[in-house]
Amino acid sequence: MPADRWGERLTRRLGLWSAVAVLVGSTIGSGIFRTPASVAQRIDDVPLFLLAWVVGAVVVLCGALTYSELAAAFPRSGGVYVFVRESFGRLPAFLFAWAELWVIRPGAYGAIGITASAYTLRTLGLDPSGVISTLGPIEIRAEQLLGAGYIIIVGGVNYFGIHRGAVLQNLSTVFKVGALALLVIVGFAFGSEAANLPAGGMFAQRAAVGLSPFLLAMVAILWAYDGWADLAFVGGEVVNPQKILPRALLIGTGTVVVLYLSANLVYLYLIPIEQMKHAELVAADVAKLVIGPAGVVVVSAAIAVSTFGTLNGSMMTAPRIFFAAAEDNLFPRVIARVDPRNHAPTAAVVLMTVMGVIFILVRTFTALADQFIIGIWPFYALAVAGVFVLRRTRPGLERPYRTWGYPLVPLVFLVAALFLLGNYLVRETASFAVDIGIILSGVPAYILWEQFRRRRGVSIG
Repeated sequence: MPADRWGERLTRRLGLWSAVAVLVGSTIGSGIFRTPASVAQRIDDVPLFLLAWVVGAVVVLCGALTYSELAAAFPRSGGVYVFVRESFGRLPAFLFAWAELWVIRPGAYGAIGITASAYTLRTLGLDPSGVISTLGPIEIRAEQLLGAGYIIIVGGVNYFGIHRGAVLQNLSTVFKVGALALLVIVGFAFGSEAANLPAGGMFAQRAAVGLSPFLLAMVAILWAYDGWADLAFVGGEVVNPQKILPRALLIGTGTVVVLYLSANLVYLYLIPIEQMKHAELVAADVAKLVIGPAGVVVVSAAIAVSTFGTLNGSMMTAPRIFFAAAEDNLFPRVIARVDPRNHAPTAAVVLMTVMGVIFILVRTFTALADQFIIGIWPFYALAVAGVFVLRRTRPGLERPYRTWGYPLVPLVFLVAALFLLGNYLVRETASFAVDIGIILSGVPAYILWEQFRRRRGVSIG
């Protein structure tokens, strides 16, 4: 299949609203329904609680504004991989693909798949933690087995083309946005302000909060916001990309921010923050207050559908990273195979489906979610830093969109990433070291692969 003027071999099929649906659908999963409780456990001061979500919003908006410049300049499959390669070279780009393969993406599939399956089983009145089988010392629970099935389903849909994945993504995104917006509207319209609040109401709930707990809470918040960068992974399949990619990044990220801040306001309006700390599923508690016991079932079903859509969005986007790396001969060339009938990178989709199934069967939700955040953020920061590098080294590069607020906007993102990763290093040193160790193990792997490539006489890209 011949490449277009940007060097892309995949067919461009995604319009503006499908691109927005990829971003919004990949972002809104279970996070906004369950994360506020874990945030409240660390930040039990309402103004600071809301400030943390606003800080998260500012950070991701700064990221989206910066990525808009990169996506418009390099509208190729691979997103962050391409941005890092163009800014810093092949080794850092390889390390990103390596981290995505062994740490980041299978962890994301596992965490999302477990959540989707657990809430499906709860909706049906079944126990998600029930042990179904054992593999040696490993117990396989019902939520893991069904989650593996969900990964196989979305892998199968996307094997037959991004246009089929886009249909599923558009439908699930409309559902989840509608459900969250309805929860906010109904909560404010028919709910009553929480009882037993101090004089001054909701915002008078104050407490002492240290900097370290605040930054640890930001890890959970940024997990809930994550997905804003996923659209760039399918940049090679967006029509008129130099116009649509920046628009979709900003519209999609802005939509998520408004929905998340509104949801947190209605949660706090109806439930005291002390009660929120112990609410595993705060959205269900809100729905129960407004529409009765049926609200728990309704919210559980909504989360199941929402996270299934997020899983599909991640399967639409992530395989393009490995496709792009294989195109550059940094991964085996077979992974760059494009099916001549459905124009999908089928080998990359199969690779990610298999890795996701393996990880979901052997890891817990918490381990999967934490490894994703700490694995991906160094590369988010590296890609944003690439804007400074490219402005200096390639001043003549075609830039249909230039980052608004440059250089302040990308600097805000970089400072936030530094604080996030530094705090995690201090508080969760062992987990941080394991993830970084896996990423750095890609250095000898890269050296060996490049030696093998040269012996075989294979050119670069």
